[in-house]
Amino acid sequence: MAAAIIDGSLKEGEALPSVRTVAVDFRINPLTASKAYQELASEDLVEKRRGLGMFVIEGARKKLLQAERAHFLEQEWPEIVERIKALGLIVQDLLKAANKSEEKS
Repeated sequence: MAAAIIDGSLKEGEALPSVRTVAVDFRINPLTASKAYQELASEDLVEKRRGLGMFVIEGARKKLLQAERAHFLEQEWPEIVERIKALGLIVQDLLKAANKSEEKS
């Protein structure tokens, strides 16, 4: 569900699908889906509305993006930098490749 919030397919203020629906769609145990929802609630990304279900809290997307960016910069980026150095790539090579992929999209 976090990915759906980040990519905007699940908007702030919108209801999350039921635990049963998620369990069926992703072919997981309903307890697993329920635990995931509890984790989202404990991180203040969703709120439970009695009798209505779970809803995405205002600001959840921004909070998730900040956390994902921090994770990328702290965990993934250093590995990428090492790989770039090992391959002997320079900034111009990377920018050229980035421009090519933008042209294709």
